[in-house]
Amino acid sequence: MKLHLQRTGEAMPETVLHDYWRSSAAYRVRIGLHLLGLPFRSIPVDLTAGEQTGPENLALNPQGLVPTLEIDGIRLTQSLAILEYLDETRGAGWLPGDAAGRAEVRAMAYAVAMDTHPVCNLRVAQHAVSLGATMEGWMQHFIPLGLAGLEGLFQRAPFGRFCRGDAVTLADICLLPQVYNARRWGVDLAPFPRIAAIAAALEPLPAFQAAHPDRARPPA
Repeated sequence: MKLHLQRTGEAMPETVLHDYWRSSAAYRVRIGLHLLGLPFRSIPVDLTAGEQTGPENLALNPQGLVPTLEIDGIRLTQSLAILEYLDETRGAGWLPGDAAGRAEVRAMAYAVAMDTHPVCNLRVAQHAVSLGATMEGWMQHFIPLGLAGLEGLFQRAPFGRFCRGDAVTLADICLLPQVYNARRWGVDLAPFPRIAAIAAALEPLPAFQAAHPDRARPPA
């Protein structure tokens, strides 16, 4: 494994992200890495070609999913577990200092990553299509349901530029990839004004721009 030198001069293993450019989960981790200014090398895993269930990826991630992050000499899977590891080890401040605040931010993040995203996951949606649904119809049904609940959570949170106040949290890192998917599938954001406003505040931030799928897409 290649090495890079930290600012302290201590040699550490290279950080490697195994991802797919349109994966919401991988998108979250790219945002986190860019927010922290951590250099990383991306190794694409093409979900549309089924590479996630191939032996190479299964050796990294037995669930047959992305992302997998190799960092600090360890291998991590599951995007929220990765982000919380980065938060804890790098002092990112993505979770509030009080228990109630952390629970509130986690509820917002989980509403995306554990409720909306799993039912819109590629393998779930493809199975639905095999049973007679259309991909567009499936996404246009479930994404607005998830956004409606999330909008309600935001309406009762402390108002600010972002999901909770004026600091980027774990919830913001989860939100923008979901907004990207909503737009991709033609979901109207007009019924969700807080979500649209938060997304508009997040999109110009350099770390969010750097992590965008258009930047992560492998060359043709």
